[in-house]
Amino acid sequence: MTEPNPLLTPWDDTPFGLPPFDRIRPEHFVPAFEAAMAEHLEEIAAIGADPAEPGFTNTIEALERSGRALARVGNVFGNLVVSLGGEALETVDTEMSPRLAEHGMRVSLDPAIFARVDALYRQRTLLGLEEDGMRLLERTHLGFIRSGAALDEAAKARMTEISSRLATLHTEFGQNVVYDEKVWHLALGEADLDGLPAFLRDGMASAAAERNLPGYAVTLSRSLIEPFLTFSARRDLREAAYRAWVARGTHAGEHDNRPLIPEILALRAERAKLLGYTTFAEFRLADSMAGTVEAVQGLLAEVWEPAKRKAAKERDRLLAVARKEDFEGDLAAWDWRYYAEKVRQADYELNEAELKPYFLLGNIQQAAFDTAGRLFGLSFTEVEAPSYHPDVRTYEVRDADGHVGVFLADPYARADKRSGAWMSSYRDQENLDAPVSPVIVNNNNFAKSEPTLLSFDDAETLFHEFGHALHGLLSKVRYPAQSGTSVRRDFVELPSQIYEHWMALPETLRLYARHHETGAPIPDALISRLLAARGFNQGFATVEYTSSALIDMALHSHPAPETIDIESFEREFLGSIGMPAEIGIRHRPAHFQHLFAGGGYAASYYAYMWAEVLDADGFDAFTEAQNPFDPATAARLRRLYSAGDTRDPMALYVEFRGRAPSTAALLRTRELVD
Repeated sequence: MTEPNPLLTPWDDTPFGLPPFDRIRPEHFVPAFEAAMAEHLEEIAAIGADPAEPGFTNTIEALERSGRALARVGNVFGNLVVSLGGEALETVDTEMSPRLAEHGMRVSLDPAIFARVDALYRQRTLLGLEEDGMRLLERTHLGFIRSGAALDEAAKARMTEISSRLATLHTEFGQNVVYDEKVWHLALGEADLDGLPAFLRDGMASAAAERNLPGYAVTLSRSLIEPFLTFSARRDLREAAYRAWVARGTHAGEHDNRPLIPEILALRAERAKLLGYTTFAEFRLADSMAGTVEAVQGLLAEVWEPAKRKAAKERDRLLAVARKEDFEGDLAAWDWRYYAEKVRQADYELNEAELKPYFLLGNIQQAAFDTAGRLFGLSFTEVEAPSYHPDVRTYEVRDADGHVGVFLADPYARADKRSGAWMSSYRDQENLDAPVSPVIVNNNNFAKSEPTLLSFDDAETLFHEFGHALHGLLSKVRYPAQSGTSVRRDFVELPSQIYEHWMALPETLRLYARHHETGAPIPDALISRLLAARGFNQGFATVEYTSSALIDMALHSHPAPETIDIESFEREFLGSIGMPAEIGIRHRPAHFQHLFAGGGYAASYYAYMWAEVLDADGFDAFTEAQNPFDPATAARLRRLYSAGDTRDPMALYVEFRGRAPSTAALLRTRELVD
């Protein structure tokens, strides 16, 4: 007898209905996808053929109930292919991504379904819907319109072709970046370690051991490359590492991302024009908090020139220190972090090597948990459960009312794991027919060592991703489509970015920043120096980020993207905005996975800055209450986290804050006010 496919059987025998990771193998996914897609099409056909008049229950709620098996399989696969990776899963991804895209378009362009949704939309004010139901109907209708459901048959066919081809290109782009990150390393011996602190040597030794190399290795994991650029006294090695870091996706041959970019951009632009928009940026921003390209450009312009002025002052200070060490010529991009660390030591008596022993991964994860406990009444208890990798830890989340959900923490970099940091879900909260609790995962890429020590930036990243996790865990909605992080792109970063503020509280640092050897709390004098230096290097950080947001808008506003030579475009664009030569753009196009390994942040990378306006202004509510854990303010913040997409995001923000946001707090926190 053939063993049943674990993706298609009930998960009643695992804790909290978690996926049976120990039984799932790559070969299970294609047949599971095929069965789930067939089931979904049967459900869609039944909704479309319903002889009863279109109603909210038999149409909108029926659509919400459809595709559950496909969502379950897709969630597991989508997470494993980036968290676990490997050739077998990548092969499935290559095969299934265009098929899944075609399936999605078949549903989105189904004429019978759209006719029912459109009929309901036209009479929506007469239906007596509650606020979440009205928003679901309006957003569902808009989703069909933006997918092309109102177009003629030829245009619908072309929309499907575009969707399928983009899915293939996105998958190929992401796999190419992972390939470059996997195959490159810089092998080092004892003679090459000048300036490197013990924690970095330990991480490099672990990276070498993982690749069966002797000695030490720098890889293209950000958790290794950035500290190496910060501490290595060998300028030649810094240059080699930096050049490899920024060259991801640019190597001629089968893994070259440069030819993919103009095709991706051209297909997006064509889709936008089919829907009546001039550019893809215009199309994307029409359904955002920002609303228009002009609004985004205005926000970015407000910070760009002040950031460049601050970065110029920072550069002059770096050069002054470098000259004392007989440095000649101009700073290069592989010099900035190295001399910035020296300036930080000189001007703030702050040394990353002095700080890092106090930021033990386990303690910082506990700080994130306990902060959620004080703000929202949550508790996190580690439990035994099947896992897809030994690095993963599983926690049950509870509050005063009982079980809330499950949280998975996957903190370490691995050769086959996608770089960066992100939150995702294996199951979303909903309560349409019965309560369904969420299963949320945080992925980071910290360098694995014993002990695992974090930089302060790493600690803030952990809090950032955990803020996203809380957005999923605290969701309290009826409909799956409105759950957790299913909100507009320039709102989704607010819950994550505001949560970072609690990492920097002196009381958090005193309690959780403890020396990994002695257990002693971080000294108050060191906390003072750390917080005093928070505005340090913000010109560099803002230029590095904002240049990426600006090039994103330029690429997606281009009138003829199919003509773009991406390296020439990048060079000319950065020249046109006055990009400082000694600061590298945070994401060069050929490895800009936010834009090209998927469409989520395409013409939307500005969202981090937009959300920073909200988070800086929003945290001021706690400051004004004179208590970072003020119960009334925390209760309002929890309502914002729990609301998902049941209300307009600006309305949610105003309900929390009591007014519309201001950019004043952002400019102040980044110290960009002259």
